[in-house]
Order: sequence, then structure tokens, then C-alpha cells
Amino acid sequence: MKRYSAFLLLWIGGLGAAFGQTRPATPNILLIYTDDQRYDALSVVQQEQGAAARFPWFRTPNLDRLAQEGVRFRNAFVVNSLCSPSRSTMLNGRYNHLNGIANNHTPLTDTTITYATELRKAGYRTAFFGKWHMGNEKGKRPGFDYSFSFIGQGRYQDCPFEENGQPVQTQGWVDDVSTTHAIDYLQQHRKGPFFLALGFKSGHGPFQPAARNAEAYADAVLTQPDNELESAPYRGKVETGRKNAAAATPTGNWTEKNDKKIRDYFRTLKGVDENIGRVLQALDSLKISDNTVIVFTSDNGFFFGEHSLADKRAAYEDAIRVPLLVRYPARFRPGKRIDKLVLNLDIAPTILDLAGVKAPASFQGKSWVPLAEDKPAAWRTSFLYEYFYENGFNTPTIKAVRTENSKLILYPGQEDWSELYDLRADPREKKNLYSTAEGAKLKTALTKEISTLEKATGYTDPAYADPKPVDAQGRYIPPKTETLP
Repeated sequence: MKRYSAFLLLWIGGLGAAFGQTRPATPNILLIYTDDQRYDALSVVQQEQGAAARFPWFRTPNLDRLAQEGVRFRNAFVVNSLCSPSRSTMLNGRYNHLNGIANNHTPLTDTTITYATELRKAGYRTAFFGKWHMGNEKGKRPGFDYSFSFIGQGRYQDCPFEENGQPVQTQGWVDDVSTTHAIDYLQQHRKGPFFLALGFKSGHGPFQPAARNAEAYADAVLTQPDNELESAPYRGKVETGRKNAAAATPTGNWTEKNDKKIRDYFRTLKGVDENIGRVLQALDSLKISDNTVIVFTSDNGFFFGEHSLADKRAAYEDAIRVPLLVRYPARFRPGKRIDKLVLNLDIAPTILDLAGVKAPASFQGKSWVPLAEDKPAAWRTSFLYEYFYENGFNTPTIKAVRTENSKLILYPGQEDWSELYDLRADPREKKNLYSTAEGAKLKTALTKEISTLEKATGYTDPAYADPKPVDAQGRYIPPKTETLP
């Protein structure tokens, strides 16, 4: 009878596997993210864009492999396009108006409930490598059993690290060093389950590629963006106390003036792709690829002359869109592309879902696992974007709503700067419809939508944000002197 029962259980299990009803063993999970990587800084995206591609010469064969063997989210966004705020949101799944970080110089204090703490409770070994950058925090990274990380921005060459909070001097290019130590950890904990976060310094400026890539793309032809002269409405109108605020009217060719910076940026990302290849090779050699999830993304996008801007922060597409690739051979169909709106807010609940762990009530995002598995799910059609003025920078506080096909950008206290775009007709955000009869109906709809989203997310102007340079009427104070373009 016992033998018959065992046979029956095996037979039923076989049927379940045949119809896709079984679940693989608890997966290992790798979260890998870059700094300031534009959504189109992937050769798979450049190829997809065809004649419209601005960087068709850029190649990322290892990231393309992830896209081919996994899922590519083509509409992935951040809810705040700034490094520390975005990284904190990925960790604790909350908007920055609630989680304690609204700028790049404030340490993260809200670390009691993160994906790392919840994974540890569920029996995962957790490790963090590379760039943490929430303020200039020192010490062992909270929620992680092990950390090998550097303070703040670190440096590209021979960067000082901390191992579990203790100083360690390293030699070599920083992202090579982080990857080597991450691979050593994989080898030591191959039996899992483990969670490993690997944060690259690339491609944050000032850009310093690895010596092996110092001359890459030397012959590449750089293309000026077609919206370079569509200047941001606040350009040259925000007092920063610095002498590098952009002048109100752009002059000359931004791309020409920044030729080396652009090439060096992509040279650093070439080094990232090489290190992704090393990680993939390590997983294959350890024979743990099939049951290891890899999530690859970036903390925000980046401008290279669009709207005559550099850096990020603003609510235009090039700053708020990021790459998002996910490979999980045991569950996700390879080569799948998803166009739903997904956010960095979703990273934490998704990681827990993949591990079979319930997300805490404090998380504000949603797991996109059902999307990757082709399961019907109610999903967002819009999201709230926020940015809070940071001391010394020339981007004002921003509130915006981005839907599947449109965008409203508001600058509190400065209605004359407001922007409205129909992204279907105008994906490059060149025609501001805010004050036009053509945009009246869309303006009404998105004004209502942003109010709904503010209430749903508990939006507030946080007390820990830097004070704005405004007058008694709440309007931004213009620069005192004309500055460099």
C-alpha cells in the first residue's frame, strides 16, 4: 500500500510538472544595478530603435543575452530620478516623501523593513557588494549578513572599500573589484538560497573607464538629440548659489561640447557589460543558472543634451526611464517583452514574491511576477513622479504624472513652467500643450489623475527635503549672475 501511494504521488507530481503547476526550489536572487544608465544604453534597445537610435554603435552583448534569455520591461521608470532616493526606494519599497531620503546627502534611517530584512527572516543569506550611496553612510550595510561596499561615490581606480564596516584598500577598476568579490561569494554559497545585491559605480560621472576600454568608441559618430533646443522651462531661473547653473537660452551644440564625456560614459558601461558576462559565466560554471533569478536595472536615467540638460532629476523620459531585465529560466519564458508601466517601487515586493515571501504592508509597489508569467493582473496605467529641490542644483521641486500615453509636469509655486505632453504624438516631448486649446481636455484629465495619485501615495512635501530658494510668494529666485551654459 505504501509503495502504491508513493507511486501515485510521483505520478500526480509528474502530471503537475507537465502542465506547469509545480514550483521550482527556492531560488537564488541577484539584484544588479548601475548608476545613471539610460534606458536606451543597451544595444538591444538601440537595434530596436533602428534609424532613430542615437547610439547605434554601443554594444552590450551580455546584457543582450539577459534580454534574450529572460524578460525585458520596455517601460520601466523610477519615481524619483536621483541616486540616493532611488536606491532607498528599491530597498524599502516606499516613495521618498515617506521613506526619509529626498536628496543625495541624507543617510537612510528607515532600514527596519526592507527586502533584505524580510529575506533574512525567510532563511536567505544576504550580501551586498559595491555602491550603496545613500548619503555617505559607513559601516556594514543594514539587513545584510555580509557587505563589501564603499562609502558615498567612492572612486573608479583603487577605491577604498569596507568589508562588514572595516576598511579595506583595493587595487584596480572599482566595478571589477566589486564583481570579483561578488563571484567569490557565489562560489562559497552556491548551495543557497542566497540574495546578492551588486551595485556598480558606472556610469556615474566624472566618467573614468577601465584602462582596457579607454579608447573604445573613438571613431563613433555622435548624434545631437532632436529636442536639444526645446529647453526646460526653469532653465537659468533657479538660484543655486553655484556658478554652474545653465543659462536660460542654450547656445551651440551640446553634444559637440561634451564629446569626451559621452564617449567615456559609454566606455564605463562597456565595463559593466563585461562584468555581467563574468557573473553569467560564474553561474553557469557553478551549475546554478536555472534556479537563479537575475534582476538588472539602474537607479535613474541620464541626459545627454536632451532639453539642453545634463545630469537627471527632471521628469523628462531620458531621466526617468531605466533598463529592466529579468532572467529566471525555471519560471520565465525567454525573449518576452512587457510594455506595462513598472517602477523601482516594485523591486522590493517583486524580490520577496520571487522568494515566496509576503510583502510587508509598508511596501507601496507591486510585484510584476504575474506579468512575467502571463497571468492576468490588474495593473497601473499611471504613476506619480516626484523630485525635491536639492541644495546647489538648478532643478526645482517637481510633481508629475506619467500615464501610458501622456505626461503632466508641475513645478509647485510656478504654474507658468507647467508642461503637458501627448507622448503618442510627441514621444520626444517637444510640443508643450499645457496652455493650448488642443491640450485642454488632456490637462483636465491629468490634473485629476495627479490629485488621485497624491492621495493614494500619501504625498507630502517632506520636512527633511532641502529648503527651496523661493521668495515670499513661493516663486523661485532667479540667479543673481549670468552663468556658463
